[in-house]
Amino acid sequence: NAQCLAPARTGLLSVTPQRPVLENYLRNRVAKLPNVRYLERTDVLSLTSTPNRRRVTGVQIQERDGDPGRTGLEADVVVDTTGRGSRTPAWLEELGYERPAEDRMRIGLAYTTRIYRTQPEWFNGVQSINLLATPQYPRGCFFGQVAKDECILSLTGTNGDHPPTDPHEFLEFVRSLPVARVYEAVRDGEALTDPVAFTFPASVRRRYERLRRFPAGLLVMGDAACSFNPVYGQGMSVAALQAAALGDRLSSGATPNSQAFQREIARIIDIPWEISTSGDLDFPAVEGKRTLKVRMGNAFMARVQRAAIHDPLVTDAFMKVAGLSAAPPSMMRPGMLIRVLRQASRCPMPEPQVNALDPV
Repeated sequence: NAQCLAPARTGLLSVTPQRPVLENYLRNRVAKLPNVRYLERTDVLSLTSTPNRRRVTGVQIQERDGDPGRTGLEADVVVDTTGRGSRTPAWLEELGYERPAEDRMRIGLAYTTRIYRTQPEWFNGVQSINLLATPQYPRGCFFGQVAKDECILSLTGTNGDHPPTDPHEFLEFVRSLPVARVYEAVRDGEALTDPVAFTFPASVRRRYERLRRFPAGLLVMGDAACSFNPVYGQGMSVAALQAAALGDRLSSGATPNSQAFQREIARIIDIPWEISTSGDLDFPAVEGKRTLKVRMGNAFMARVQRAAIHDPLVTDAFMKVAGLSAAPPSMMRPGMLIRVLRQASRCPMPEPQVNALDPV
């Protein structure tokens, strides 16, 4: 059976509304800025550049409901944050540049999500129950409050073991999880939506920082640069760190150097990408090179999770690394290393499934 991490107050802020609510809030805040204008129902068709193609000067756009012709939109800097479907690799090729190399980690992940009306006894004061998949128990879930009277249940499965959308089969998948608490909550619960599936075949990192030539006036950020396995909850945090880096660059008043900026955000991506891909390689069905560093790191993190069952200080350190507010080497400091090794020995089961309760 799953076991809970020892509760700890990490000081990390957990924001839990459904994503459309969060995105709408941020969109409205940005729309109130006096120098911001949204062009809705408009497609970006291509980049425009100087005659020698060394600098991007804007984009070609087309309205979906208006004039079918193309319109040029000039810009000092074009920032691509169009996500995993970014067309920048193709646009660079059209301008005579190389496409960036790509690192891919195929995981075959799927989420299936359903909204329920919350019952007071379901969470007993905690914010969410996050059942993290392990090689021993590769099915997981995220079960948490997203509104005053609503909660969300997202089931996860990898490498083709995808949570079903049929309501009865959805519940059977819940019952197969190594923690009875979630099934006991929702089996007679009031579902507010049908189960909806979302697939994520692979994590993808585009290596713009390695290109020998790159046009000035173009920056690529967020999922357009690196799309992470969403199970680890890193994507928005990494994008926020990149946005902060861009803000620092723009505060000087000068146009950012494109190649230097791509190298800067690559350094921001490095650690979370290593955390994500190393964790994925702990699953035998995931293809990839399992270096000594990856194998040792995964073995140690298994002991960290076991130790965190008993020690809130280990929970605190683990959550800060997972939340990207501390670097992984912080777990290897002598005092923490001793705590991990001592407390992990108290749990006789090898690498048990951990049921992580988010502190509030």
